[in-house]
Amino acid sequence: MADDSGFSFNGPDTFRGAVIMLLIGLLATGYGAYDYVQQSEALTNAEEVTAELTTKGIDTDTGGSSSGVDYRPTVRFTYEYDGTSYTSTNVFPTTISPTYDTESEARSVLDGYETGDTVTAYVPPSDPDNAYLKHQSSNAPLLVVGIGLFFVIGGGVSTLKRY
Repeated sequence: MADDSGFSFNGPDTFRGAVIMLLIGLLATGYGAYDYVQQSEALTNAEEVTAELTTKGIDTDTGGSSSGVDYRPTVRFTYEYDGTSYTSTNVFPTTISPTYDTESEARSVLDGYETGDTVTAYVPPSDPDNAYLKHQSSNAPLLVVGIGLFFVIGGGVSTLKRY
């Protein structure tokens, strides 16, 4: 695909590769959209419970950010809901966890939380195994949707070219 801007995208060399790229894009877009809807429902319907923070920390992952390392805040907390004890590791109400470019950014997400503290957690009644600490949305699912759409467009254009 070329235009007057000088940008061109050739995509995969084969029809099969183009279709695979399209399918990967559709899967990523669908998963991101599903996670965004789940996050929205969790934020709307969550019930507050008292929890005990048992661990907190920062995980590192190489690759992905401009600095070469991504940082992700991690927690583990226990809580009781409807007479049943649970343990969760969710900071946010999404399965796609946001990452941060610096360790200090990731640590700031957990400011005010200390191991052993009694904290407020939020439990989605339809999924009590997945309580979370931060009652705020994350843009991580939308980022996955965006990346998926990039693959859908690239794969779709390549598929049409090779068909």
